[in-house]
Amino acid sequence: MEKKRAPRNKTLTLSDEERTNYSKKLLTSVSEKDLNSLLGKTICSDTMEILPQLPKGFSDLVIVDPPYNLSKDFNGTKFKRMSDTDYREYLESWIPAVLSTLKPSGTIYVCCDWKNSSPVYDILSKHTFVQNRITWQREKGRGTKFSWKNATEDIWFCTPSKDYYFDVESVKQKRRVIAPYKVDGKPKDWDETEDGNFRLTHPSNFWDDISIPYWSMPENTDHPTQKPEKLIAKLVLASSKPGDIVFDPFMGSGTTSVVAKKLDRKYLGIEINEEYCCWAEKRLERAEQDKFIQGYSGGVFWERNTLNQQLQAKRAEPKKLKGEQVGLF
Repeated sequence: MEKKRAPRNKTLTLSDEERTNYSKKLLTSVSEKDLNSLLGKTICSDTMEILPQLPKGFSDLVIVDPPYNLSKDFNGTKFKRMSDTDYREYLESWIPAVLSTLKPSGTIYVCCDWKNSSPVYDILSKHTFVQNRITWQREKGRGTKFSWKNATEDIWFCTPSKDYYFDVESVKQKRRVIAPYKVDGKPKDWDETEDGNFRLTHPSNFWDDISIPYWSMPENTDHPTQKPEKLIAKLVLASSKPGDIVFDPFMGSGTTSVVAKKLDRKYLGIEINEEYCCWAEKRLERAEQDKFIQGYSGGVFWERNTLNQQLQAKRAEPKKLKGEQVGLF
């Protein structure tokens, strides 16, 4: 039964006509290893079957958000929780194959929850140099009377070699300076502007500024484990250059491909569920006109709610605001 949504609900939907048209854009197999014929595409198929058919070492950045070891219904495609041993074997069945698509100077990020962070690390450490672990706060999650609320996830940052690209300048955060410090009457490590005092700070490996997509956000879909565009944007900006190739073997509703497109990267994604693939195609079509990413403006990530406040303060200057988007940051 089709869901009835409130008029202000911006969750992505598809008409039957759109579903038919978007499905025609999908690839269902890889008949030849011509990279140019694959870039900018969504492959609707089983990743395990497609990976051996892909060119070796074609991607600059791989972002992997695989099924966690939880029983989950992905729009009729069901993933059943396994024993720890079986899940470890499952990870071993595809991690080396995914790594074979990566350039020697490339980067891979692998998402996981706390229960499976250890086996993911163990396997990645056998095949790569583990550079860091990012922990990000999801803010959502069910409370419990018998334990701590689960509200974080991990992302392992790994490279095949010690020669890799990382652009820290592109992911610095613009934060408001509350107690500005001056030397000889001049700002020290901060900028004084007519909109306030700000400092660019280095990002840490704990991210507490991410909003999970929900009904009032245009990026939202009904995918049960959708990653926020802002989360993926930080990975893409830090570990790839414009024009680089970003690959996602478990694409879901298409967030990685959408962010890559918005940030002028090339992309390729694989997803087994056709409905999710069609959602991705609609989001990619929207991205041709709408490059907005939550909290990212002027080449920096703004401290949470700060950019929103700046835009609201300038509402009296509509000409300066033309083209800006006010949202949750």
